[in-house]
Amino acid sequence: MCEPCDPKPAAKLNERRQFLRLAGLGAGALLLAGILPNRIIQAAEIPSAPPKPKNVITPDQALKRLMEGNDRYVSGNSVTHDFKDEREALVSGQNPFVAVLSCSDSRIAPEYAFDTARGDLFAVRVAGNFVTDEGLASIEYGVAVLGTPLILVLGHERCGAIEAGIKAVKDQTVFPGHIPKLTDALKSSIETVIKQPGDIAENATEQNVKDSVERLKKATPLLTDALARGKLKIVGGIYRLATGKVELIA
Repeated sequence: MCEPCDPKPAAKLNERRQFLRLAGLGAGALLLAGILPNRIIQAAEIPSAPPKPKNVITPDQALKRLMEGNDRYVSGNSVTHDFKDEREALVSGQNPFVAVLSCSDSRIAPEYAFDTARGDLFAVRVAGNFVTDEGLASIEYGVAVLGTPLILVLGHERCGAIEAGIKAVKDQTVFPGHIPKLTDALKSSIETVIKQPGDIAENATEQNVKDSVERLKKATPLLTDALARGKLKIVGGIYRLATGKVELIA
């Protein structure tokens, strides 16, 4: 409906203001993308108190906090969270301090692995932790609208998707259903390391993380703009199953 015909233009403007209020990237990138008209951009820049003020931090602070949480998890000293108060605080919105692209593997639970509370971690999960178009759109939303200052691509040991991809590349194994969509997506990373010395699954896992980090760093314009302005950091890591330790590799 065009705005002159809309019986409640003020209400709709208020809704748009609330939707964009936490855009830590700033509305400039959204304008660059051609998504928002100027008057909505001006509304988006009106300051507002975020649901979790402690999550308004720099990318470096976010990474430090994330890894400190992993240290607590590894040592068995995770914080006891008050889920009731957290639920009530987040009714009005969210401003997570990290977006994590991780595998769907049931052994990998990013919220636990980094000892985060509700509203802290924006999770995107797919078997093989590679970047899909839908996953990229979700991450862009986290950065541009929710103001997330850090993205972590999290791979892990003994990944079933990686192992299937290796079989598809080395043995030309054809899997049933839609599983080939996973193996096809991982093919490039596997082919990069297939002749390298060492364990091919370990090498492919690391290469897949590095490739995913690079794709995110080149995604335009929302992520590249945030990176250029120092509002965003993108890193990669590997989760060790036996210890729970996350080792940064990219």
